[in-house]
Amino acid sequence: MIQSMTGYGKAELNLKNANFTIEVRSLNSKQIDANVKMSSIYRDKEIGLRKLLSEKLKRGKIELSIWRESSDSNVKYTLNTDLIKEYHQQILELRKELGTNSNAFTMKSFEADIIPTLLKMPEAMIKGEDKTDENEWEEIAKGIDIAIGNILQFRLDEGEKLDADITARINKLSTSLVDIAPFAKERIEKVKKSLAEKLAVIDTKNIDENRFEQELIYYLEKQDITEEQVRLNTHLSYFIETMKTDAPNGKKLGFIGQEIGREINTIGSKSSDAEMQKIVVEMKDELEKIKEQLLNIL
Repeated sequence: MIQSMTGYGKAELNLKNANFTIEVRSLNSKQIDANVKMSSIYRDKEIGLRKLLSEKLKRGKIELSIWRESSDSNVKYTLNTDLIKEYHQQILELRKELGTNSNAFTMKSFEADIIPTLLKMPEAMIKGEDKTDENEWEEIAKGIDIAIGNILQFRLDEGEKLDADITARINKLSTSLVDIAPFAKERIEKVKKSLAEKLAVIDTKNIDENRFEQELIYYLEKQDITEEQVRLNTHLSYFIETMKTDAPNGKKLGFIGQEIGREINTIGSKSSDAEMQKIVVEMKDELEKIKEQLLNIL
């Protein structure tokens, strides 16, 4: 059964020290292209996650995002004292350059006012670094499995819709192939009649009858589309069979689609009849719509 390459899966975890939101997105791509976004404290897990995504999702442009929100209200901060002192020294030098009155009272007041400002300066406070917790990662890994499971189900659901649409279009091609048969047969009869009428007014005394007959048969065979009809019908049946096989089968369906296109084009090149050409145009239109859908199949 076919699967869509696009999909979305999500999982949420509420752990003791943090809450996690895990999202997996996929878009169509010729190959597997996995990207992981997460906190730097888990960077050692990235290679393993990329391998997991490749094994589970097979193909597509994949993005795994792991968002961590700390639930610990007692987050530790430390003062960046060296930087604060530097800020303070620069402010004192600026005050001196501006010639501000520096008596004891104003200096005391100035120091009291400047401290809150110093604490608000960039990077004056340093947040304590998060540390990895293997028990926490085990829960995250379970959440990743849940998100991947969700995206796989999403792909299956979308695949059912694609299956229905493509099957309907393949059936239309089969119907068109049946519709074109009577016109093809009538066209050959018209060609034979036209040739007979032209031969009636030609002096055939100096014509090699054997060679002439061979050329006539060759010409009629070049106009006949029986072989193309048989091959196209075979390709359409094979396409439906391939759709029912286990995914990934998108590339194989694409190759079969190319063969279907070749047969339709050949029939079109041999179709001198206006009604046949109309049917061929409709077949080409349906095939293009099928090809567009195939780009999104795993």
